[in-house]
Amino acid sequence: MGDVKATLTAVLPLLEQKPGGAHLEQAREHYVKARKALDNLAVSAPGRRLIHPQQVAKSMSDHAAADAVFTCDVGLPTVWAARYLAMNGRRRLLGSFWHGSMANALAQAIGAQVAFPGRQVILLSGDGGFTMLMGGFLSLVQLGLPVKVVVFNNGALGFIELEQKSTGFLPFGTEFSNPNFAAMAEAVGVRGIRLEDPGEVETGIAAALAHKGPVLVDAVVNRTELAMPPAVTLEMAKGFTLYMVKAVMSGRGDELIDLARTNLWR
Repeated sequence: MGDVKATLTAVLPLLEQKPGGAHLEQAREHYVKARKALDNLAVSAPGRRLIHPQQVAKSMSDHAAADAVFTCDVGLPTVWAARYLAMNGRRRLLGSFWHGSMANALAQAIGAQVAFPGRQVILLSGDGGFTMLMGGFLSLVQLGLPVKVVVFNNGALGFIELEQKSTGFLPFGTEFSNPNFAAMAEAVGVRGIRLEDPGEVETGIAAALAHKGPVLVDAVVNRTELAMPPAVTLEMAKGFTLYMVKAVMSGRGDELIDLARTNLWR
């Protein structure tokens, strides 16, 4: 353990500089390909319900201020934030990350907005994380905080479902019966915007960020969207195959059709 500056000062003279840039160039080429593949997943045609969550996250990044502060709940909102929020050295991203505790984003957004009243604060939440501590949402009204809340409303604990499927289990105990979050927001004095069609995403997000007060964007996104990891292990493949066999044998083959329609026939 040591002071960072003192440690680097001591270590740098011991390092041998390598003039070759092959590794860096390879990494850059890989990033360009990966970025293109991810951005393609964020494109969806109007009229094709439901919305791909990637489109919502990318649109939020495209329209957000250059010094916006983002907060994200654990699970899929963290995945979409990591893949689609473009950081520039001035933006900030807060989350639970290593702790993995649900419903962190709302409290972090409130704290960030109080600490930096002049900056745009945007909250990315799943329906599970948002409803877990939904009472805190009233604080935005009580304190007059213009936080922009985006709820990825897929009617499920999406990341838990992915974990269950990848280990060979049929989803259990993960489904929600959600209200219209936008209508609920309006009832407590917050502007609510509900997105149900890909064609509504760009205008809806732009309107939300242009609003002076707090906003809740209720984005009805596809429940069966797969957040593919960078590398798929053999165990994951075996687990997912077992899940598909169980789904067919238990009369839940419609889940596989939705899965294919969402992720293969885009």
